[in-house]
Amino acid sequence: MKVQKPAILVVDDEEKTRKILKINFQDRYRVLLAQNGLEAMKHLDRERVHLVLTDVRMPEVDGIELLQHIQREYPYIPVVLITAFGTVDNAVQAMKMGAYDYITKPVQIAEIEKIIEKSIHYGQVLEENVQLKSRLKKYEGLQDIITANPHMQSLLDSVRQVSSTRATILIEGESGTGKALFARAAHYLSQRAANPFIEINCGAIPRDLLESELFGHEKGAFTGAVQTKKGKFELADQGTLFLDEIGELPLDLQVKLLHVIEKQTFTRVGGTQFIQTNARIVAATNRDLQEAVRRGDFRQDLYFRLKIVYIHVPPLRERPEDIPLLTQHFFKKHRELNAVPISTLSDEALVILQQYPWPGNVRELENVISQAMIFARDSEITADLLPPEIRDHHESGLSEIPLKKESVQKEKLLRTEKIINEVEYAFLSRLLRETGGNVTRAARLSGYDRRQIQNLMKKHGLNIENFKGG
Repeated sequence: MKVQKPAILVVDDEEKTRKILKINFQDRYRVLLAQNGLEAMKHLDRERVHLVLTDVRMPEVDGIELLQHIQREYPYIPVVLITAFGTVDNAVQAMKMGAYDYITKPVQIAEIEKIIEKSIHYGQVLEENVQLKSRLKKYEGLQDIITANPHMQSLLDSVRQVSSTRATILIEGESGTGKALFARAAHYLSQRAANPFIEINCGAIPRDLLESELFGHEKGAFTGAVQTKKGKFELADQGTLFLDEIGELPLDLQVKLLHVIEKQTFTRVGGTQFIQTNARIVAATNRDLQEAVRRGDFRQDLYFRLKIVYIHVPPLRERPEDIPLLTQHFFKKHRELNAVPISTLSDEALVILQQYPWPGNVRELENVISQAMIFARDSEITADLLPPEIRDHHESGLSEIPLKKESVQKEKLLRTEKIINEVEYAFLSRLLRETGGNVTRAARLSGYDRRQIQNLMKKHGLNIENFKGG
């Protein structure tokens, strides 16, 4: 495989300087030429550049303005200024603004050669630093996915498995289940982690602005387009574009999205030039897209292109075993935010929370816990601090008793088994929290032996790692 040479962008309004630098360095580097800062910006928009050599004084956009633009848009590209003797003060000032170095005219090839090598190496160090940070940041994609549910854990395994591929991912699930967390996990576990994760909510942006947000626009493309603007696809190049609420995307934009996925090119609004993109697409929706396809609201071909990898995030009511862990997570989060001392949940409150169907899912649970923490009088949240609708749901369940003897007997057995499971789960969760996940200590404190504790953990799908550290 042929290794591409590093690219140097030479920006100077003097044709002679541009030609000299190209002739001397084109054997070792890919030399791009621009006669002013405006032309240089177009190069930077189109292709990867490893170093910018720019004159200070130029018409339209000068070297200082170009430096400021690069600092904002491409902070990891080193900039070396070329300056006449009389403008050295400007170059020194520019170094304080972030330029890597400067050279004076007439240019000395040997001097420039050394500076080029050093500055490109400096840029590589910056990139490696970003990649190192991104490897640490991978955990950001997972740290908020709190679960003891076997199905959720298998979904995480699937994300890990496909994260290194370019396959599109479709995530479905009710609002508040954590779809965005899975999208971030797919990004930060991939080789793209050092590059941007760009998010857009397709249902939150007016139709007449959505196309511009996705694909960008050229200056003058419509009223108010006073300058060229990059869209999300350009910003997410080499990274991940997360299209949240994809089910709200209008049909005409669905056609354009399908084209981008298939061809990996697009044009800005009002533009004619095709722009290449290597963004990985992750889409999410709280709608049933298959049903939307049947109704004609969503294109079938786009649906299948998005659904290369499919993840359905289950609602919270289907994973009540996650409630104790999520509650502890929210305790820690809101203790820091609100400076309140809450650290535990009463067994009665836990049973009530696990019986509630949670139409708002994890987001609703966090709101309930946050509110209860504010009004709690000591370190424990008790049942009376829970919202009335949650307590009423628990109490209404007690009134739904059948009137036939056989049905009553069956209901008693079902309820007895359910209560036993709930009590066991609440007991075991609290015991493991108290002992920091130490099974020997848990056995000693409770009076059960180690084997009984381990059997209960297996029965209720509890993972010892989730309790370590208290």
